[in-house]
Amino acid sequence: MLLATAGPASAHAALTGSDPQQGVVVDKAPDQVSLTFSEKVALSDDSLRVLDPKGKAVQQGKPFEAGGTTYGVKVHSGLPDGTYTVTYQVVSADSHPVAGAFTFSIGAPSTTSVSVSGDTAGGGVVGWLYGFGRYMSYAGFIVLVGGAAFVLGCWQRGAGVRPMQRLVVGGWLTLTSATLLLLLLRGSYTGSGKVGDVFDLDLLGNVLQTKAGAALVSRLLLLAAAALFISVLFGAYDKREDEEKRDLTFGLAIGGTVVAAGLAASWAMAEHASVGLQAGIAMPVDVVHLLAVATWLGGLTALLVALYRSDAPIESAAVRRFSQVAFGSVVALVATGVYQSWRQLGSWSAFTGTRYGQLLLVKIGLVALLVGIAFISRRWTAQLADTVVQRSGKRVPQKERVAANASGSGKSKGTAGSKGSGGSKAAADSKGAVGSKTAGSKSAGKGAGDSKRAAQLARQQAAMDTARQKRTRDADPNRFGLRRSVLAEAGVAVVLLAVTTVLTQTEPGRTEEDANAAKAAASSSSSSSSASAGSGAVTLDMSFDTGGTDGKGVVTVDFDPARVGGNEMHVYVQRSNGRAFDIPEVKVALTLEAKKIGPLAVTPDRIATGHWSASNVQIPMAGDWKVAVTVRTSDIDQTTVSKNAQIG
Repeated sequence: MLLATAGPASAHAALTGSDPQQGVVVDKAPDQVSLTFSEKVALSDDSLRVLDPKGKAVQQGKPFEAGGTTYGVKVHSGLPDGTYTVTYQVVSADSHPVAGAFTFSIGAPSTTSVSVSGDTAGGGVVGWLYGFGRYMSYAGFIVLVGGAAFVLGCWQRGAGVRPMQRLVVGGWLTLTSATLLLLLLRGSYTGSGKVGDVFDLDLLGNVLQTKAGAALVSRLLLLAAAALFISVLFGAYDKREDEEKRDLTFGLAIGGTVVAAGLAASWAMAEHASVGLQAGIAMPVDVVHLLAVATWLGGLTALLVALYRSDAPIESAAVRRFSQVAFGSVVALVATGVYQSWRQLGSWSAFTGTRYGQLLLVKIGLVALLVGIAFISRRWTAQLADTVVQRSGKRVPQKERVAANASGSGKSKGTAGSKGSGGSKAAADSKGAVGSKTAGSKSAGKGAGDSKRAAQLARQQAAMDTARQKRTRDADPNRFGLRRSVLAEAGVAVVLLAVTTVLTQTEPGRTEEDANAAKAAASSSSSSSSASAGSGAVTLDMSFDTGGTDGKGVVTVDFDPARVGGNEMHVYVQRSNGRAFDIPEVKVALTLEAKKIGPLAVTPDRIATGHWSASNVQIPMAGDWKVAVTVRTSDIDQTTVSKNAQIG
């Protein structure tokens, strides 16, 4: 139900600024249009388009990177007055598509025939299929890794149990199929969104050159190694004696851990963990998080299969071992989850103020519910009675028990027959009499019939033995209680996985809050600029990114009264969230390119944190002045941003 009602994939890179700004009216046609995002994005030839009021494209050349996270496209010179529409469709650094549009006007607003589609990037049938593929890939990974870990670490006898083999192989097939599906859908998902483009080989070739495509190909190669691991686990490993399994267990554990960590890294290297704050720490933490989830929930699925589908009853010792492993996985899950939540939210308000935070609260509630049910399962585990058939203090393998029961059945039947016929002598006399009347061929036919009858009796006895084992297993109230609690855990886990899949497709709370703050600042500055226009003052807002760890912000320059002669200039530097930005240096240069005047350097004085001022700034001539601001955020990180202002 959650998958069916989930909306299209939300963008993980947000548009934080543009030049010209959204809805602004400029006096002079710009030479280019630039857009600033909250993180790096990937461009294609049609990523940025500028459309005139009639819907005709007026951009020229390919989009380009203008520095930091700002991207631009050139437009034709001498554009007439009117309202222009800017559309963009790019791919964020964490592999999700980003699309949107806005308008600006030259001279004065006008009517426009451009209608921007309301479809979100990554939507439609292709978007739904891509989301379904993501869900199935997570499910396959959990069952594959968790099921194999359960067999190898908790219940080694399970390597010979057919339902357990089917479970792990099914996880491998699911993950492989889902990965191939995602690889085919990727080009259309980040581009046109058309179903017909799914099998476009050119698009597939472009996908293979991206970070997300490389991650999917790496996952397929690791799945080939996982297939070898599975064949050894359910082949040679199952046939070894207990003493011979020790060395092989160690080798399989090392190899399996490496392959599982590689599979987890194929998500970490291409999604949320690979971009943003502390990416070098976040990616290993994400790998540990995914492995902990797989060990817990995948092992839980394997335990459910062992309790419901396996003919051979699982020992209480194996259940207790899994209980200890699951407890360690939950501890790792909570520790890594707390770090990831802090990294993606950044503030307490983001829990309730962003969609990501709201989904995260739902996920935390489901995990708490799952842990509560697991506590009940742990209590049942402590009381569990071992129902494995024992003989002479040792466990008897199932094949040996079946053979013994079949042989006992035949022996007992023969004894009953002897009594019914009056003893062994009568049987011998009867046998002799029959033997004297039959030929050698009949004796051979009777022998073959007896063999078939014995085989049939053996099968019947084996079926009765299996049924008796199931009745004994199900009669244990503790085991019955464990089965119910594990089934409830698995049901919650299915919903939890659906919420997690939607969460990975949702814009992080930190990014959403920063984008909202930037838009609010732009709206506020636009209003203040309009208000100050009547008083003769000019206000310019420019987003910047020096490329350092903490180098993003907005610089605002005020000229009052914005006329020829002396002017009062104030410079304000703020972070994306609107707070004052404490930086070491700001410089301003004024250039009137039409008259080849400048650059006129101005070095303002620091007044307070994020505030610089210069008095009596002389502007010698009226015109369209280029105001260039150099912002330095550290000893080596600085950038220069510029904007034109009509002064005088």
